[in-house]
Amino acid sequence: MGRKPQKNDSLPGSLDMLILRTLSRRDLHGYGILQFLQQSSNNELLIEEGSLYPALQRLELNGWIDGAWGLTPNNRRARIYKITAAGRKQLVVETRQYTKLTLAIARVMGTE
Repeated sequence: MGRKPQKNDSLPGSLDMLILRTLSRRDLHGYGILQFLQQSSNNELLIEEGSLYPALQRLELNGWIDGAWGLTPNNRRARIYKITAAGRKQLVVETRQYTKLTLAIARVMGTE
């Protein structure tokens, strides 16, 4: 039996970056984004819909992603999101910030 994913309280600062990275791979609907993040993290990340959908709206308002109504592979109507050129630039910025932060934490923890 598989391990139940744990809610990760450190995600709020990283969620935008994770969504942008996911959409840089392929266009997806919200539930597809949740599934990809959970599967690609080996079930370590649990992102709730109550966090994901406001983040998607925020990213769309910032011009970093575009959403359009379409059909899922199961022929269900859903909003399909894709990253924009501005979103790709923002992903670079957020990835640099993330790298600097994780290196700083590693130095403090003595794991670098």
